[in-house]
Formats: sequence, structure tokens, C-alpha cells
Amino acid sequence: MSIPDKVDYLIVGAGIHGLSTAWHLAQKLKAKGKGDGSKILVVDKESIAAGASGIACGVVRNNYYQPAMRELMAMCVEVWESDPKNFHYHDVGYMQISPACMEEDVASIYAQQKNIGYDSLFIQGEKESNDYMKKMFSDWQAKGITSVLHEKRGGYANNTSAIYGLANKAEAEGVRILTGTTVKGFQYGSNSSAVTGVETDKGLIKCDHVIVGVGPWAKSFWNMLDLPNKISIKGSDGNIHDNVPMWHYWMLTEGVLKVDPNFLKTDDGKMPPVIHVDTDAPLYSDSDKNYLITDKLWGIYYKPDFHFGGIQGGAAPYKVGEPGGEGVNVDPYGTKSKDFVITDEFASMWSSALAFCHKRFEGKSHLFKKDGGGLGCFTPDCFPVFDQFRENVYMIADSNHGYKMIGVGKLVADEVMGEKSSLLEPFRFSRYEQGNLHPTSNSPFPWS
Repeated sequence: MSIPDKVDYLIVGAGIHGLSTAWHLAQKLKAKGKGDGSKILVVDKESIAAGASGIACGVVRNNYYQPAMRELMAMCVEVWESDPKNFHYHDVGYMQISPACMEEDVASIYAQQKNIGYDSLFIQGEKESNDYMKKMFSDWQAKGITSVLHEKRGGYANNTSAIYGLANKAEAEGVRILTGTTVKGFQYGSNSSAVTGVETDKGLIKCDHVIVGVGPWAKSFWNMLDLPNKISIKGSDGNIHDNVPMWHYWMLTEGVLKVDPNFLKTDDGKMPPVIHVDTDAPLYSDSDKNYLITDKLWGIYYKPDFHFGGIQGGAAPYKVGEPGGEGVNVDPYGTKSKDFVITDEFASMWSSALAFCHKRFEGKSHLFKKDGGGLGCFTPDCFPVFDQFRENVYMIADSNHGYKMIGVGKLVADEVMGEKSSLLEPFRFSRYEQGNLHPTSNSPFPWS
């Protein structure tokens, strides 16, 4: 495809957010009689699903302590459910299995899920939780568990296949997708801060609106738009914290245990829900029973996945470099090679944690294989920013919540067309200065 001189809407990023926005925006233009997808161009420096969306674990859940996240996720789950075949979506459900120190938080999640009509079941008590899990897995043996929140909806999608499903929907509406095209900068109007064109390695593309949905590359585009890298945040105590880095990075640790995915079937022969276990029980190495890996709160998630060819999942991420990412190579493409190293410590921890949960995984740590994970770009509070900047640039900064948020593109399309979304309102950039921050939980994961 040749590069066009001018488009109405230029979307940067051919991943979950860019393609969902393109698809929904094309539908909205058509419904309003304002044209079709031919007014929309998606550009990507490599190819469809070449970035974070193509290596994501693919988990879809509504397990959030924050009300705004929970309401947004309920809407996103509906989009996944609207076309499970095309999105390669498996609606197996999701389980949050937790210790006493998290029980109050999880009970709150359950109560608010009930309030919004999201189907889930909550089990409390150590014996009750253990009995519930043993009905599903007779070899369940995790310790330190006092509650189970079983979301009946949610599950996971096959990462790359789902993104190509979105691309097919967008192209069917007339959207053009131009891959192998790197954005180099922006051209601005002489009398305003609005972007009038996008500079690429193939030439200048003039445009009326820009939507940036680039996942872990958010900081690079933030810099191109000359937006502030240090901000002020009003804390819950009313105090102002100045010079807070807008962006920081966490390395996401994920891998695969190379066994038949059927190895994790439930006792009645069904595929299990996605399982997330947090506990403060001591974790010892599966290969060296005397070696203590940790005696602090830890967590893992896992699921059988034929796309990955085994049991796939991960654990809590770890911070990379200095605040704001200074001193490290923060190009996420580098994480596919030299910059992304799954450590032996993570491989041992995750494999041992599987054996901690299920007897069937004992003695299987040698089957670990690095697959997935990568560098995540996070906002100061680790929650997304969905907002408009420089008059006509819409920034989708997902703060690593991205893949499950397939419905965000629908809401962004509404906002680009002038219809504000109440679901996106809690994620404005102004929340930092105003102190409208999301509540934090006791989870060991920064995105919960």
C-alpha cells in the first residue's frame, strides 16, 4: 500500500487498542453517515500484533479492587463475548485465590461485582476454600488460602489470533492498515498546538485526528508530543508531590511449562478457569525442598493454552532501571532479545509455585520454557490514562492493562466523535493534579 497524502484519522499501533479503535470508529462513521473506514489509516512500525499484543498472556478478567476498572472491564468482557470465534476467546472463567491479608479486599471486589450484575461466586474460610478447589482438582494442595473468588465470566484469548481477528473486522469496514511504517514525529499548526501531520520514515501524512495506542511505547510518543515527563500529584492526604516521573518500567515475567495443555484439566474432564493464586505461605524450591524461595506475599497466574503449547502464566513483575526508565534501554522491541532475560530465579519460582498448588506439577520444573512476557510501561499509579492532548491527539496509555481492554477502542471512538464516556472519565490525566486517584489493594501485583 502506498502512503496517502492525507487522512481524517491516523491511528498509531496495530495492536489491541489501535485496531479496536479503528474497527469501532469505522462503524460509528458509517452509522452517522459521515463516511466509512476509508477515512482511517492504521500505521505500525512492524506488523499486526508485532508488539505487546502479540506476546500477551491473553487473560480476560474483571478482578479489580478499583470500581472504575471493574466497571470498564465488565464492558470489555461483553465485547470479547460478542464474537468469541473471531476473537479466539475461551470463556472458561477466572479464579482469584487469596490469603487472609487479602480477604477483605477480595470480598469488596465480590460485593461490587454483584452490584453491577457480574456473575461470580465467593467462598470464604480456609477449609471451605480448600474443599471448593479439591472438588475441581483432587490434587490441590496450596497452603495459606482463606478465600476463592470464582468469576464465571472471563477467561483468555489466543493472543495473535485475536488481534488478526480485530484487523479483519477493521479491514471489512474499509480501514487501511499500513505496516512497516515508523512514526518519527509530528507536524503542528502555526496558530495552535494541534497536530496537522505525522512524520514517518515513508513521508509525511497529513491528518485531522491522531489516536496513539502503542502500549509499552507510550513514553516515546509522549516525548514526541513534548508532554511533561515530571508531574505533580495530589496525594490522598492532600499533600502535593512534585517532580514525580510520569513513566516507569516493570519487566513482566512469564513462561510456559511444556506439558500437554490437557494436563491441567479438572477432575470432570473440563478445561479449568484461568487461575490466580496469591499467598503468604513460604514457597520452597520444587527441585531442592530445603531451599526457601520466599516467605513474603507472592502470587502467580496460569492456564492451559494450546497456542503456547503447555501451561502458560507468570508472576509479579520487577522494576527496571531508575524511576522514569533512565539508565536502561526502554525500547520494548529490545526485550525480544538481549534486554529481556527470564531469570533462573523466576523459572524456579513459577515452576515451584505450580507444584505448591498441584501435586501433578511436582518434579516438572525442568520443563520450563521462556515464552511471553516483556517490558511494561506504567503510569505513576499503574493505571491507564485515556485522554486528549494537543487539541486533536488521543492518547491510549494502557499501563499494561491493555490486552483484556478490547472495549476501550469502542469508547475512544465515541470520544473522538465528540461523545464523552463516563467509563473513561476516571482515567483522565488531570486526576493526578486533582488527587482523584484510584484506591490501592494489598495485591503483590502493581496493576491490581
